[in-house]
Amino acid sequence: MGLYLIETFPVGPLQCNCAIVADPTTREAVVIDPGDEPDRILEALAGAGLRAVALIHTHAHFDHAGSSALIKRITGAPILMHAGDRPLYQNLTVQGQTFGLTLEAPGIIDRTLVGGDRVACGKGELEVIHTPGHTPGSLCFRMPGENGDVLFSGDTLFRRSIGRTDLWGGSTPQILESIRDRLLTLPGGLRVIPGHGDETTIADEGRKNPFVGEPNYRPL
Repeated sequence: MGLYLIETFPVGPLQCNCAIVADPTTREAVVIDPGDEPDRILEALAGAGLRAVALIHTHAHFDHAGSSALIKRITGAPILMHAGDRPLYQNLTVQGQTFGLTLEAPGIIDRTLVGGDRVACGKGELEVIHTPGHTPGSLCFRMPGENGDVLFSGDTLFRRSIGRTDLWGGSTPQILESIRDRLLTLPGGLRVIPGHGDETTIADEGRKNPFVGEPNYRPL
């Protein structure tokens, strides 16, 4: 039995898409990008009768990781992210101050992830894809699901756009390479839930994205 996408909802002033996926048999869940509104995230877990076993992050900007320490303290779920974003996470409060926000101090990163890793959730798992460019440690997570596979693309790939590269650690050549070599090579019908905004598919972005779409793109 595969994992299910339980819920996706935007949180915080920058409306980061936080997602909860779970194994319906074991009731174990993974929270993706718990950036803000911790009460809402905790209520979603409790309402579905789920136990969080991991808090995973597509990257460590404050809008994607701002509530991680609090949710970890309440649920006991470990914090997972790529080591390349450790400097960003360690400066979480400074990030918040830049936007006039007061954030809780970051928690301890319990496990660092690299491309090719798997994050277990009950009897299922999510595949880790390293996609540097928006930040050095940007990750995407591919979830094989009972209702079809889903890619959580963070701020790497958006519907008809890509992530910013003008912030610390950003690189336009890297993000374009990450998308073309590691994302657009995935099956065209793969559902994509980005870090902000509306969902899309790999095929749609391969054809229509003005930054990476190509006339000769042929989806798998």
